[in-house]
Amino acid sequence: MRDVTGRVADSTGNWVDSLAPQQLRPYLRLSRYDRPIGSWLLLLPCWWSAALAVVAAGDVQQLPRYLVLFFVGAFVMRGAGCAWNDITDRDLDARVERTRSRPIPSGQLSVRNAYVFLVLQALVGLLVLLQFNRFAIVTGIASLGIVAIYPFMKRITWWPQVVLGLAFSWGALMGFAATSATLGAPALLLYAGSIAWVIGYDTIYAHQDREDDALIGVKSTALLFGERTRFMLALFYGVAVICIAAALWTAGAGWLSFAGLAVFAAHLASQVARIDINDGALCQRLFWSNRDAGMLLFAGLLLDAVHRAGVI
Repeated sequence: MRDVTGRVADSTGNWVDSLAPQQLRPYLRLSRYDRPIGSWLLLLPCWWSAALAVVAAGDVQQLPRYLVLFFVGAFVMRGAGCAWNDITDRDLDARVERTRSRPIPSGQLSVRNAYVFLVLQALVGLLVLLQFNRFAIVTGIASLGIVAIYPFMKRITWWPQVVLGLAFSWGALMGFAATSATLGAPALLLYAGSIAWVIGYDTIYAHQDREDDALIGVKSTALLFGERTRFMLALFYGVAVICIAAALWTAGAGWLSFAGLAVFAAHLASQVARIDINDGALCQRLFWSNRDAGMLLFAGLLLDAVHRAGVI
């Protein structure tokens, strides 16, 4: 049954539900501004990359500007991506308990208006991207193909989380592209580590829907791994930490960066220890906690960057 308030099933009591103008609420829900966790998870590899690129270059002058641009870009492009996802998945969403109250399947928003809002957000994202150098602009545009195909992957492969990782980790390249107009070993290793991290946390997320997904024929690593999830989660999180450590090493990072990585690794290990795939509420909390894990790593990288530049 549709909630008479128009709220999405797994999102209540947030600022959109209580403060946003009534006419805007379906658009904000469409793009998940009521649940910004995905925007943070998209943003964090951008911030990691920007900070690590500064560590390598030893110049923090442009870092505040880059952090602000990445913040705006991540939020609007995640919003556009969610709109695209909901447009393509509207028939599937109508058959899943957690997603049937989303704006399109619940009738709050037409597909046409969803497209309009998608384009508006994409234009803002383009304006942000144009503030960078040409290499970064081309690098950013190159990600759009992955974003476009992602919603269809759950229909054809048990590994849609890999494609999500390719898309959500693209920011790990953007900081280096913006700072030095190159993509060397540190950028590629950071990208690989972020992909493994995304596969891990999105597997946790997918466990919330695995019963509905199985019924409607949608594939995911949650269904593929099943009772082996704890082991696979440890594997992917382990690969993430190793690759990020290699990125820090090749970039010449200092002990503050590695301290941030150590706390990040401890947080991921805690998730592995606590996971219970049959507890949907716990899976949701562990998924959300990855923002905190990513911020801990960023804090170490940021402190290292400003320390090596002589600011502190």
